[in-house]
Amino acid sequence: MSVIKHTTLAATGLMLSSLFTLPAGAEVLAQAVPEVKIALAKKPSSRPMTVAYLPFQKQYFVADGGLGPIPGDPLARASQSEVHVYDEGGKYLSSAKPGLDNRSVYYNTNTHQLESITYNISSAAGFAPNTGIFALLLNEDGTLKDDAREITGYNPAFGSPSTIPSYDAGRNVYYAKQERSNIIHIVESPKREKIGEIALDLAAAGAKSDEIGHHFVAYTGVPGEELALLDIDHKAVLVFNLEGKFVARSTLPTSLKLRSQNHINGTGYSNGLFFVYAESEGEFGTYYGYRISDQAR
Repeated sequence: MSVIKHTTLAATGLMLSSLFTLPAGAEVLAQAVPEVKIALAKKPSSRPMTVAYLPFQKQYFVADGGLGPIPGDPLARASQSEVHVYDEGGKYLSSAKPGLDNRSVYYNTNTHQLESITYNISSAAGFAPNTGIFALLLNEDGTLKDDAREITGYNPAFGSPSTIPSYDAGRNVYYAKQERSNIIHIVESPKREKIGEIALDLAAAGAKSDEIGHHFVAYTGVPGEELALLDIDHKAVLVFNLEGKFVARSTLPTSLKLRSQNHINGTGYSNGLFFVYAESEGEFGTYYGYRISDQAR
């Protein structure tokens, strides 16, 4: 049975029952519709983790992760992982090294800045430099700097060190999927204990925890269809509400080639699209952005 547990309901206002039912006319698309193709023009510096969209520049940001700084080495405090910039049509523009082992990159509509959550934000795998939530900095011409500014440090509330959290700007909380499970931590940063927990009803979706993405769940912003994750084995995006109840599946093209790596990285949600990385397509792999709901925004 799917459950949602809260420890500070009054403070967070998360129990908005009107958001737990589909509004009239809202519908998960039975077949996901591809709308954006980003063929990577540069070899990833490490694993391509996720995709963000900056609306006022109409640009996509593909963030690499996997190259962490070496603890205790004063000459290697910054990660060499890069963030790559593409225009709305998927044309490569530039790359930068903000110095972070990126896991989740997103545009925060509350702070009006591009932000990154690093690997091991919970420090469950031991403390490392440049760990936490950071703002990615832009030059005056809008290009990305080789620099980042810390917002908060490590936070044990996020749980799994490999989690790729998604951000809900309306409630100012993060949804952090736990590794190889159906459990999602609800985190209100900088509080250092989770404020709630969602258990996704995978059985109702016909999936098992080892068949879906291990670390990422998307927050879509669509009432009644708020959470979405990749089902690798069945080539579909599974959609749930904030109670963890299964809503529907949106099937991906049968021609899409997914690998075991897709359990770990290569997903994202931005600009109303669910992104999936096809490692074997193109010279360096290709990201496809799929619309999975007629209400996505």
